[in-house]
Amino acid sequence: MKIVNPERRAMVRARVVRTERTTPNFVTVTLGGEELADFEYLGLDQCARLFLPREGQDRLRMPGGSGNGWIANYYLMPSAERPLFRNYTPRRFDPERLELDIEFAVHGAQAPASGWALHAKEGDEAGLFAEGYYYLPSPDADWQLLVGDESAVPALLSILEQAPADLRAQVYLEVPESADIREVAVPEGVDVHWLPRDGGGGVPGELALRTVLAADLPEGVPYCFVAGERTLPTALRRELVRERKVPKRHISFIGYWRHGTAAYK
Repeated sequence: MKIVNPERRAMVRARVVRTERTTPNFVTVTLGGEELADFEYLGLDQCARLFLPREGQDRLRMPGGSGNGWIANYYLMPSAERPLFRNYTPRRFDPERLELDIEFAVHGAQAPASGWALHAKEGDEAGLFAEGYYYLPSPDADWQLLVGDESAVPALLSILEQAPADLRAQVYLEVPESADIREVAVPEGVDVHWLPRDGGGGVPGELALRTVLAADLPEGVPYCFVAGERTLPTALRRELVRERKVPKRHISFIGYWRHGTAAYK
């Protein structure tokens, strides 16, 4: 799958400036620090590696290296010293104040990144490494279909906030509960469908998958961007190609996580 990467990618250390409970199931953590001048912000669904200290560590230990060289250095570190890392979408970057917002879909204090976000306090240290974005609309598409569960909501909102005024799109955002629904300023040709589970159970993404498959979608060839628990993008891509005859090159699909499987440690 195609990705647009920053020209400059370097390890950056930052500290928590403040936190905000965006909705009941989302927390925004603002990071700041002089090293953020080296963070190349691209917007859209850009991925950033977030590095966090392990429990019991007195400071954050970061791998060295530029480009993808950090990966080898990470695995050369003793396992007890390696930082935890997860991938997140930067929601806002202020180059003058050198502040960067990351929004977390929280799912309990026991999950490493979710727990960190819930308990983060001013001065806590974190590391960042800028990656690229996958949202690459096909120029010959007639409209767009954007779909995600709560793990993809920050990325999809970031895309919508930077959308051109003439965008035509159907957007499906699955969230844990109705209280997570928020106002979103979008172009006139964009319809946003919030899909709260509200205790309905099921694996995140199942509701979005069922809803989109049953939806009366616009005519014409779409560009589709689908992200979230891996079943959602893989199953929806399969159905879009098979049943809706969408060309594969018109679909960007990213599995952010897998239900029932622990993320890398």
